[in-house]
Amino acid sequence: MKSLLFSRFLLLLPWVLIVIIVLDIDSSRAPLPALVPRGGGGGGGSSGGARPAAARAPPQRRPEAALPTIYAITPTYSRPVQKAELTRLANTFRQVARLHWILVEDAAARSELVSRFVAGAGLPCTHLHVPTPRRYKRPGLPRATEQRNAGLAWLRQRHQHLPPPQPGVLFFADDDNTYSLELFQEMRTTRKVSVWPVGLVGGRRYERPVVENGKVVGWYTGWRADRPFAIDMAGFAVSLQVILSHPKAVFKRRGSQPGMQESDFLKQITTVEELEPKANNCTKVLVWHTRTEKVNLANEPKYHLDTVSIEV
Repeated sequence: MKSLLFSRFLLLLPWVLIVIIVLDIDSSRAPLPALVPRGGGGGGGSSGGARPAAARAPPQRRPEAALPTIYAITPTYSRPVQKAELTRLANTFRQVARLHWILVEDAAARSELVSRFVAGAGLPCTHLHVPTPRRYKRPGLPRATEQRNAGLAWLRQRHQHLPPPQPGVLFFADDDNTYSLELFQEMRTTRKVSVWPVGLVGGRRYERPVVENGKVVGWYTGWRADRPFAIDMAGFAVSLQVILSHPKAVFKRRGSQPGMQESDFLKQITTVEELEPKANNCTKVLVWHTRTEKVNLANEPKYHLDTVSIEV
């Protein structure tokens, strides 16, 4: 029995050695390099293997330097919620590429609060000031007229000596509004004057230009639809070239009725037929006239004040 097993072992031993030698030779060979397509695209080879998928080019983003600058004119005045309003607005503007904020105080001099705020706002900002004459501070009269005109004057003076073209867009950003970032994408393509809906204004959920076949044909509004431009101050933007080519276009005090400032200004630079509807043909609300609630300071002490002075 032992001799039989030994003879079979001797018979199988050469074959086992051959298998071990063949496996050792295969493992010592270098792996073949992976086939890659040659530059120039096509490759005229006749091999039948699957061709690798072409690399997809990343989407081309418009260089920031090529974007038209958005100029936002914001009138502001001293009140308990002023810093809170400006903070909300700055947090929005800081996310918008190539935006220049023109902040105009209703004051005879720049206030320390707004000056400190501007210094830490973290975005390009011009801080101006001009007081509203006392005779125009009566209830029912238009507000912020002098401040908006000061912003327009600064803008024209800044650009009068610069060579054309100067791509840019201007809009009036009151500090009690709330803005969607999508609105800035919409207004940046303004050719002359663009318009869109405004939410929470005129005693309605929204007001808007009525659009048919891409043209403004009327106004959905809760107050005086017969106005030439029945639109809120937050509902339009103007090309910088239009502002520069109409140097006398300003907000008027004399002859301007309450609620007519937008119309009186726009009549100087455009017509209803020329308006450019934005926001999906004026069917999307991208700005809201939120108006911060009046602050209740009934318990604010007059004599026993805090031991530290805190800016609010």
